Amino acid sequence: MQAEDMEVPIINNLNDNGDRQRPKGKDVFKDQQKESESSMESPNLEFEYGDTDTLTAELSELYSYTEEPEFALNRDYFEEDFKSHARGRRWIELTVEEQRAYVMRLLDALEVTDRDKRLKVARAILYLAQGVFDECDTEVDVLHWSRHNVFLLYDMGIFTALLELLTMEIDNSQACSSAVRKPAISLADSTELRVLLSIMYLMVETIRVQTEDDRPEWIAAREAFKNELGSPLYNGEPFALLLFTMVTKFCSMNAPHFPMKKVLLLLWKTILFTLGGFEELQEMKVRGRERLNLPPLPEDSIKVVRAMRAASPPASAMELIEQQQQQKRGRRSRRPLVKQDSLDTYNERDPFKNDDARDEEEDPEDTDSGIEGEVDPLDRDVIIQPPPPPPPLRSQTERVNFPKGLPWAPKVREEDIEHFLETSRNKFIGFTLGNDTETLVGLPRPIHESVKTLKQHKYVSIAEVQIKREEELQQCPLTLGEEEVEETPTEMLYLGMLPNLSQYVIALLKLLLAAAPTSKAKTDSINILADVLPEEMPITVLQSMKLGIDVNRHKEIIVKAISALLLLLLKHFKLNHIYQFEIVSQHLVFANCIPLILKFFNQNIMSYISAKNSICVLDFPHCVVHEMPELTAESLEAGDSNQFCWRNLFSCINLLRILNKLTKWKHSRTMMLVVFKSAPILKRALKVKQAMMQLYVLKLLKIQTKYLGRQWRKSNMKTMSAIYQKVRHRLNDDWAYGNDIDARPWDFQAEECALRESIEKFNSRRYDKNKNGDFTPVDNCLQSVLGQRVDLPEDFHYSYEMWLEREVFSQPIQWEGLLQNP
Repeated sequence: MQAEDMEVPIINNLNDNGDRQRPKGKDVFKDQQKESESSMESPNLEFEYGDTDTLTAELSELYSYTEEPEFALNRDYFEEDFKSHARGRRWIELTVEEQRAYVMRLLDALEVTDRDKRLKVARAILYLAQGVFDECDTEVDVLHWSRHNVFLLYDMGIFTALLELLTMEIDNSQACSSAVRKPAISLADSTELRVLLSIMYLMVETIRVQTEDDRPEWIAAREAFKNELGSPLYNGEPFALLLFTMVTKFCSMNAPHFPMKKVLLLLWKTILFTLGGFEELQEMKVRGRERLNLPPLPEDSIKVVRAMRAASPPASAMELIEQQQQQKRGRRSRRPLVKQDSLDTYNERDPFKNDDARDEEEDPEDTDSGIEGEVDPLDRDVIIQPPPPPPPLRSQTERVNFPKGLPWAPKVREEDIEHFLETSRNKFIGFTLGNDTETLVGLPRPIHESVKTLKQHKYVSIAEVQIKREEELQQCPLTLGEEEVEETPTEMLYLGMLPNLSQYVIALLKLLLAAAPTSKAKTDSINILADVLPEEMPITVLQSMKLGIDVNRHKEIIVKAISALLLLLLKHFKLNHIYQFEIVSQHLVFANCIPLILKFFNQNIMSYISAKNSICVLDFPHCVVHEMPELTAESLEAGDSNQFCWRNLFSCINLLRILNKLTKWKHSRTMMLVVFKSAPILKRALKVKQAMMQLYVLKLLKIQTKYLGRQWRKSNMKTMSAIYQKVRHRLNDDWAYGNDIDARPWDFQAEECALRESIEKFNSRRYDKNKNGDFTPVDNCLQSVLGQRVDLPEDFHYSYEMWLEREVFSQPIQWEGLLQNP
């Protein structure tokens, strides 16, 4: 399928949806009142970012609440078969050898031709992977036996058998055509797939997570499984590619019954397991720099971000209006000035304080943005809210001691030094010396000091070395010879994804669009609820509420999986080779990923992060160990007691990081942020008091600040101050003033075409089998040439005699011509 056929239907203007228009009159003040209240109440969020949530949370998100009755079904099928084998004993009472013998029996039964019998056996295996919960008293016991059983199942070769069954189900054309014809698809249409994917997910996730009490054979099994999943052992390609194929098949409407949430979760965990998480990425980056003889990283970015404190959000419109009304009433009492922690650089008032709220109203970025009722005059000194309670102090082991000052060491690129010297030479000497950064003859002493300071902070990235090496290989293919490419899991994954990369990217973005809370249901959009809707729709209010929570939770989990998956792919490809990262980035940009992420954030982000779309008593493994209390509408409405929803905050941070990766050092993409009026949308995201999320919002604001105009900068001094304090400095980056914008024309097409040309040259040189055709030696040996195998079409033997007659016998051959010298 061509990429054009799968274009993501994303609006270019965030306002053309009808439901996104600015409310009028009283609605504006209602919205502002809501926003004001939420910002006044927003506490510091004690959230620790990581590769995943806790193991219990990750396992519970595999199942929809609609699947809850199937837990008992799995147990019944297991016990029905186990009775005849165990003779009254329980699974946990058997010796390891007896357990292995029973698993071998199940493995043999998986190969029967009867589909229903196979499903029963698969359910029995799923019950083992779920931890034989009927024989356990606590959740800890369930997790213990689940871990024991999963390693046992892997050791007995269950995963390979499941993979064959999964391939059969994917290729089951009868099930696909039946699902395509159905007007409404439910859980029943994907039963076999859901059982198989659930077992595989439990195996991947359980084996992936390391614990302190792992046995030596389990550690060896983890490494073997990791290598197995990352190697092209399954039909000559890594396991992740089979799952990518399922995603594209689902999005092309050829298999609408595929349980997409389970596929995406398994795909994400497979990539995380085989390629490594954020900690491993940091270690690989350090090793990569050592291999290239580059200086070590100035700091560990993971530790720096964890040590950051969240900033108080700037004041909202409603607070400022109340403040003005108090002034008009002539109240003489002094209002308390509340200092914003870590936002104020100075204790005195802003020099622009007298410019009042009308600056905000005249700000073109805010008034035309299409934000719902958001006047957005954020940044002021006076806040009417009480000071928030101080966050609990970190322990001594966790605390990172910074010198007083900024958290990040400043960086300078080689081209920044060249640009600085070029400007200085033009000013003082009248001519330039190209890329020479050593010769300082004729330049005044202060310029010498500046260059010395710049060189002290010069940072050479792995990407710059890779680009330089690629240019050399392109220029001297014969001299430098073949490049030795290390067969890493990332390299093998990229090689497998390359032929259909655009389809994979577009399919993931289609799913992200369908699951985004700001998306409206359309008749032509894909149905991602196939594995959550029951066969019989709810008839009571309580059932409807439960299904509503389940559907919202289902969408949140899909967003979480896709955002984490895309971020991991971008980071690993960037480390492996910069042009692998660039091609994925370009496919994302061309598929409208930038406006899609902005559309996602164009909502009340505080409500999304504090959403309570979960029912704790129905979460696995709680629901299989404890007695089920009676559910009421009140208990469903109350939700859990958590301050925030971990998965939603995790998704938001991932999407912001993806947006940063797509736009960093790309002038034309930065201008897209400006054109899509992202500044007010991003500023509202600063209301979330979580340091890491604020950091990535501020980074996105920083790169476009110079293009937003002097009025915007003047009206948002608090945001500018926060950028200065939290974001890394580039020593001669003119981000806050915009003095060089006239010299930078915006030509999106030219920049992207130049990048695409470099990417295609890289792919052609490294992966094209017929590469360097001009330099390939000619084979002059007659015997060798005649002995070459030629691929002929299947029907060639039918017309072989006609071909001989036409091409051989009817052609006059002048044999004497061969004897004459040319």
